[in-house]
Amino acid sequence: MSTPSFLQRLLMCLVAGVVALSPSLFPTAAQAVPAGHLVINELYARGGSANQPYLNKFVELYNPTASGIDLEGLSLQYRSATGTGVATGVAALHGSVAAGGYFVVAMGSNGSVGAALPTVNQTTSLQPSGTTGTVFVARGIVAVNPSETANVVDKLGYGTSNSPEGSAAVYGDGVASPSNSIAGSLVRTDAADTDNNVADFTFSATVTPGTVNTGSSVDPLPLVATIAEIQGAGTATPLAGRTVVTTGVVTAVYPAGGFNGFYLQTSGSGGSAKAPGEPSDGVFAYGRTAVSIGDCVQVTGTAKEFNGLTEIDRVSVAAATGCRAVRVTELATLPASDLSKEAYEGMLVKPLGTYTITNNYQLNQYGQLGLAVGHSPLYQATDRVAPGAEAVAYEAMNLEKSITLDDGSSWDYLRNTTAMNSPLPYLSSATPMRTGSHVRFTRPVILDFRFQWNYQPTGQVVGHDDADIPVFSQNDRETTVPSVGGGAQLASFNVLNYFTDLGEQEDVFQNCPSFNDKDGNPVATNGCEVRGAWTAAAFEDQKRKIVAAINGTGAEAVALMEVENSAGITWIGHSRDWSLANLVDALNAAAGTTRWAYVASPVITPGTEDVIRVAFIYNPAVLDVLGPSVIDLDPAFADARYPLAAKFKVKNSGKPFVMVANHFKSKGSGVDDGTGQGLSNPSREAQARQLAAWMTQMFDDQAAFLMGDFNAYLRETPVQIIEAAGYTEVVKKFEPLAATYQFSGRLGSLDHVFANAKAMKLVTGAAVWDINGDESVAFQYSRRNYNVVDLYAPNPFASSDHDPCLVGISTRK
Repeated sequence: MSTPSFLQRLLMCLVAGVVALSPSLFPTAAQAVPAGHLVINELYARGGSANQPYLNKFVELYNPTASGIDLEGLSLQYRSATGTGVATGVAALHGSVAAGGYFVVAMGSNGSVGAALPTVNQTTSLQPSGTTGTVFVARGIVAVNPSETANVVDKLGYGTSNSPEGSAAVYGDGVASPSNSIAGSLVRTDAADTDNNVADFTFSATVTPGTVNTGSSVDPLPLVATIAEIQGAGTATPLAGRTVVTTGVVTAVYPAGGFNGFYLQTSGSGGSAKAPGEPSDGVFAYGRTAVSIGDCVQVTGTAKEFNGLTEIDRVSVAAATGCRAVRVTELATLPASDLSKEAYEGMLVKPLGTYTITNNYQLNQYGQLGLAVGHSPLYQATDRVAPGAEAVAYEAMNLEKSITLDDGSSWDYLRNTTAMNSPLPYLSSATPMRTGSHVRFTRPVILDFRFQWNYQPTGQVVGHDDADIPVFSQNDRETTVPSVGGGAQLASFNVLNYFTDLGEQEDVFQNCPSFNDKDGNPVATNGCEVRGAWTAAAFEDQKRKIVAAINGTGAEAVALMEVENSAGITWIGHSRDWSLANLVDALNAAAGTTRWAYVASPVITPGTEDVIRVAFIYNPAVLDVLGPSVIDLDPAFADARYPLAAKFKVKNSGKPFVMVANHFKSKGSGVDDGTGQGLSNPSREAQARQLAAWMTQMFDDQAAFLMGDFNAYLRETPVQIIEAAGYTEVVKKFEPLAATYQFSGRLGSLDHVFANAKAMKLVTGAAVWDINGDESVAFQYSRRNYNVVDLYAPNPFASSDHDPCLVGISTRK
């Protein structure tokens, strides 16, 4: 049985005067032979022409796989039947397609005939021919040639197309030159993809209400059902496609913000726990209607599953009577499994106990906070256990503890103009919503599924003091640097691309794109040779925060990462230490004295190196530098940053010690060795081995500290290699639960301080100063003026994305 097309599903709902079908007779995606990737399921390219049922053309995409598919970075493209170059029409796709789900892309029109499409996920200006051409889904958002198979996800050539998969699909109008006036669409059969359009697609003639093109009939009479019957016992509604009528109490309302609907719960339901597999008593009703929380209403609409959420679509609402108040169901803990959560989908619940913020990365984009049930955030598995089976099991436990606190909207605060000019939800300097901060629920919420499981406020949250905010959290920013003892303190700090050379300067020599604020002003560079601020004003914002952070450490020597290698920017012609000297000048100006100096680059430097580098600054009133700095020039570091070593001594006291600044290869590119330690782990392992060998060669009998951003979590093999060479991870020893970085809702330490045995005798304490890794990126200089509320402040918080590490050392002889 074929997977029903969008047009067929619409027409089924219009048929009158025939007997009802059991929902089990409706074909579903599960009955189709899956293609294994996103496919074009239907092309209706004759919208607006004579005899057509709908005004606009559309392409329907279908996801036959078992997992959701993110459409970001994909595009829908069109080229004429005789075209020979790249596509002539391109539309970037946005959103996602749930497993077994459909995504309708509305396009242009041939005229003025037909009704509006009742279901549209995205609207574009594409205007494919109604009779012949090629439509395709491409990787990327620039025009490509449909014959470039590496860039094409799926393709439909029809009519006399010169670039189909196999042979072009045939419209079957019965004439040599197909006519736009013959109603119908091209529909994929059984969701299969044999790479032959003529075999995979057939012409489905559109007919007037009263008959359907499947040979079956559908009962147009609405089915009176309880909300529990609409929800069903499984993960999807058993009544998909049916017109249903149900009655309940309104529990949450979202007239704005993109949800455009409300939640409805069965009269008198709630108040007691549900077992996995029990049907929920709540459901989302989609449609702009004037309802209020507490209203008793009758709802009529189409039952459907939308991106994993059971809902009633295109609802009409009438006042009802006889409803009893809904009771809030208290959740003693977070339901662990999907099936456990399904029992409460759409219901009013009150989470009890403590939750901890574990992800705030998307707070400034989608207004979402990742929460972990309990008193601790979620950690990167390999920061706590060994890579492999242990890490897999650890992450499975993480998933059972996690849920998202949403804001009652689908706004994208980085793209939606209305959202940009509305205060970000939850967030302010007074309520920074840091990872690791505890929250408790003060109001009931809805448990729903929109791309992931969420606690949804009962109304859209606007700003940080909105009455609909359902949680309370305290500001636990670490305003005082932690004490680590000793007569001198050492630190390591990744300064997040501190570049004195700017994007606006590079743009004079070569194109340098920018990331822009809500008013279109350039702020930060976007894929340029220089990696920091685009404008001088943005750089001053960055500098003030970096200066506040470094001076705030109180350290006597700091190993720095991501300082501009000024000599690497050839169109400027600065010396290697130019940006480093600029930073020192700014630090001293803020301190009001000569508090800092920098360690000069060695005479011999790499022939080629990254445009970011490591460096040292120190307090010349406290420390002496003993001899020139030295770089490890081994090829193991060719894809990273070359380690830099310098020897120091506290003036008039103490013993000499060596500091080595490091910045290993990142996890974002390179080879995946399959160990679950990120990309380029073999490179980091080689760098760890070489670093240990170099230290033995150069500083074997001296107290040595290896410091910096190693891009490896505590239990990963690069850290294990260094520890096996006789080094102790000092921060872990003194502060076992410390984390310097957050990624994908998990905390962990990529930044480390390793001490050999002689150095350990000097150590008095160690800590992480939590000023960056726990902060929302909304506070960073590069996000200033992205929202109507100015969150920027010239303080240490969100000065970088990594926290500084601190070590105290004894200065006694």
